[in-house]
Amino acid sequence: MNTIGNLCIAISLSFFIYLFYPILAIYLFPAPAPSPSSKGIQLWIPKIHASGMVVPNVDPWKKTEYELALRHGIAAAKGFALPSESGPIYLFAHSSGLPWELTRYNTVFLRLGELEKNDEIILWRDGRKYDYRVIDKKEVSPTQIDEVTKVTGDILIIQTCTPIGTDWKRLLVYAVLTEN
Repeated sequence: MNTIGNLCIAISLSFFIYLFYPILAIYLFPAPAPSPSSKGIQLWIPKIHASGMVVPNVDPWKKTEYELALRHGIAAAKGFALPSESGPIYLFAHSSGLPWELTRYNTVFLRLGELEKNDEIILWRDGRKYDYRVIDKKEVSPTQIDEVTKVTGDILIIQTCTPIGTDWKRLLVYAVLTEN
């Protein structure tokens, strides 16, 4: 009987490690800076080791569309600018999600709340680098969409849900383009 109990504990522990290893790895074995691609848009936030490909022109109001895009990277909202274009850039991704999704693609912005004023955010578009510096961050309710839609100028807005594991609020990080 003891052997069956020990086996159950070992299987449970193995499953737990398999399920949550990618989250632990974010803290224990941070990813190196990505190699910029000559095609597409990439994001890199050195302080929190967040990186990913950006999926352009994603409708932030159509859940089926943005959920699919978030399986492939970070979403760039339709109707907003992209790097090299004039106007606000609006990017969003998950900080967490359902356990079976959480560890595979939903953690790109897990540590976004750690960013502070003057932290660096880098975007590459078709091999060209764009450096941004954080100027502000705030938590808002999901209904406060004017915190994104009324922004003017060449501002980068990055959004994720907060607290981690919920969709109760939105964490918004604002950054400005620095001289390249």
